[in-house]
Amino acid sequence: MKKTFQLIHSKITYPRLVDGVKNEVRKYIKRERRKELPEGVDFWDFDCKFGDTEAEAKVIHLAEIDVCITDIETRELLSFYIEILAKRGTRTKKPKEGEVIAPIPLELKKLGES
Repeated sequence: MKKTFQLIHSKITYPRLVDGVKNEVRKYIKRERRKELPEGVDFWDFDCKFGDTEAEAKVIHLAEIDVCITDIETRELLSFYIEILAKRGTRTKKPKEGEVIAPIPLELKKLGES
């Protein structure tokens, strides 16, 4: 989803428009997460950008979208840009308590390849 939302309407109040935008974004994310996962993928991850305009958009985390939209509401802006793109995600194991994961030295990697 790459979209510039306009928060102007002759009959719908401003807070109602903002709530509608939040709902549309949540529905899009739910729809993307329901898609079938390709083999070797654990979950759907998202790349997100948010800004007053497309040129000013900055990278944000998925969890920050509601906060950013609320900020737009407090500033009473009439439009904003949002970009949410799904990408493949794989989980990584967390180290157990007290376990240290050290990188394999480059020399050992080269020896193991032969």
